[in-house]
This record gives sequence, C-alpha cells and structure tokens, in this order.
Amino acid sequence: MGIGSKLKTFFLLDEDEVEYEEERYQEQENEEKSPVKQQNQKQNVVSLQSVQQSSKVMILEPRVYAEAQEIADHLKNRKSIVVNLQRIQHDQAKRIVDFLSGTVYAIGGDIQRIGSNIFLCTPDNVEVSGNISEFLQEEENRNTRW
Repeated sequence: MGIGSKLKTFFLLDEDEVEYEEERYQEQENEEKSPVKQQNQKQNVVSLQSVQQSSKVMILEPRVYAEAQEIADHLKNRKSIVVNLQRIQHDQAKRIVDFLSGTVYAIGGDIQRIGSNIFLCTPDNVEVSGNISEFLQEEENRNTRW
C-alpha cells in the first residue's frame, strides 16, 4: 500500500491531490539519492589533517625591554614562547615579566617559571602539565636573583 493510498483513506482526498503528494514524495527520495547531492555533502566535510596546524615553541632572549612587545605579538599569534632573561639587567627583566604577565592574562594564557630567569609563556590553546618545582627550589638556594 503506497503513501498516496494511505493519505487518501486517512484524509479522503481527491485522486489529483493524492497523485501530487506521491510525486512530491518520490522527488524527495530521488534528491536524497542523487550523486550530485551526495557530492555536495562531501564538499562540506573537512579533513582533520588540514585543520591541524603545527605548533611552534619559540625561544627568545631579549636584550632590552623594547623587545617585550615582539614577544607579546608572538603570544597574540598563539605561539608558545620560552623567554630566557639571563642576559638582561635585573630591573629590565622584571619589567618584561610584568609586561608578559599582563599580555598572557589578556589572552587567557599562562606564564610559568621553568628555570632560573627562564619563563614559559603559552596562549589559551596550549595546556602545560607537570611540575618542576623541586629543581627550582634547589636552584633558588644557589641563586636568589628572583
């Protein structure tokens, strides 16, 4: 029993109306099965490999405070950065850490001290797990710069 006859008996429709409903139902089925529609659906599918971008960790060693803006620009471009502040004056190093802390806060990232005068700055799309505080405590006993 076709859909048209079911509709006819249920609604007591005229023959013309039933034929129209049957044609419309068949057209919908044909559209769903057509290779053109299937091909259009495949074009909307995106490969995960094309979406995944390689992540870079940059290692920067600023010599003056003015280079802090360059480091912040890299963070805004969602790159992780290891900042080595061992070759810069202590007061300028503190200013750079303050500036980067504000930048990291603004983008929802994270800043962690990973060594003596070395900091890891990450954007919000990078999660850092683990802890190296044992090594930091030993190093702090030797060098109390921070």
